[in-house]
Amino acid sequence: MQETDRDLLPEGLEDRLPGSAATAARLTRAVLDALDGHGYDRVQPPMIEFENSLASRMAGISLRRMFRFVDPASLRTLALRSDMTPQLGRIASTSLAAAARPLRLCYAGQVVMIKGDGLDPTRERLQLGAELIGLDSVAAAGEVVAVAIEALAAAGATGLSVDFTLPDLVDTLAAKALPLEPGQIEAVRAELDAKNAGALVAAGGAAYLPLLEAIGPFDAAIERLARFDTGGALASRIAALRQVAARIGGKVRLTLDPSERHGFEYQTWFGFTIYADGIAGLVGRGGSYTIKSNASGKADEPAIGFSLYPDDLIDTLAGQEQARDTLFLPLGHDPVHAERLRAIGWRTVAALGDCCDPGALGCTHRLEGGEAVRL
Repeated sequence: MQETDRDLLPEGLEDRLPGSAATAARLTRAVLDALDGHGYDRVQPPMIEFENSLASRMAGISLRRMFRFVDPASLRTLALRSDMTPQLGRIASTSLAAAARPLRLCYAGQVVMIKGDGLDPTRERLQLGAELIGLDSVAAAGEVVAVAIEALAAAGATGLSVDFTLPDLVDTLAAKALPLEPGQIEAVRAELDAKNAGALVAAGGAAYLPLLEAIGPFDAAIERLARFDTGGALASRIAALRQVAARIGGKVRLTLDPSERHGFEYQTWFGFTIYADGIAGLVGRGGSYTIKSNASGKADEPAIGFSLYPDDLIDTLAGQEQARDTLFLPLGHDPVHAERLRAIGWRTVAALGDCCDPGALGCTHRLEGGEAVRL
């Protein structure tokens, strides 16, 4: 590496500078406060775990997304987390195995990936979220979606919309209603996800074509899905989606894409994606899943939760926020006055020498005669 490159960050990584970092802290606190208000207790798992622990707790976890290396102490392979949800599954199954269910947990932290997602080169991002463990009922799904919306609104997101999906749709239909050979299921699932009608027919999924029309605003799309489901294989799922939609109806825009699979690799019967005005990509994703038990004789456990990815929202909000009032404390100021003003909410910057200029330091006021005077 050339000497001129020594201060460059790797692709997909960046610093959060003053202003943006402050917005991130305030947003994180707002989300966690909203979750705490609904009884979700915060946990803080480590950044690094044994590879097998992260990979074995849920179906669909890809080790290819994780940075891995050998632990010099144990000589076992470690991995940097790319998703915090499996870590909460481990905590629920071990340290909190005896806790009453449903168990409500929340979290906040950074996750790191080997490469970005699609056209987004970002390899480190903030993940906030909540998990309701021990149930994946309609009531649990309704609570999780409602809490996610409330948390994002508290963080400052506006114009929210929720897109519902049924991650196990193809598996459910292929089992009996619209049978497929085992080798066809993955291809049909992929072409439905890609919305490629021609390739879907070529893969043997012609009977699944009407699903490509059951997409759009929720009320109309769910009716089309119900008309498609003449055999009733999806009746319970359709009824559940309607109940969840009724709980949050009027608060956000609702859409349906029942065959969407991207990002729902470990979800089971229910999934949802959240979008916000002014944000190019998604701001959150969630759904039902199963926590695998690694203990002999212990049953797997259902759960439902969501993850928020607010980095783009943070950037948007940081650009809109006004500079905070800041009080300059000149040399020789009375610290008693400074303490009194900080106690009522003032932010202060003390002079450390004659070179300290209040304007250059971002101050809006100066302490004079024990009071704040605007510059």
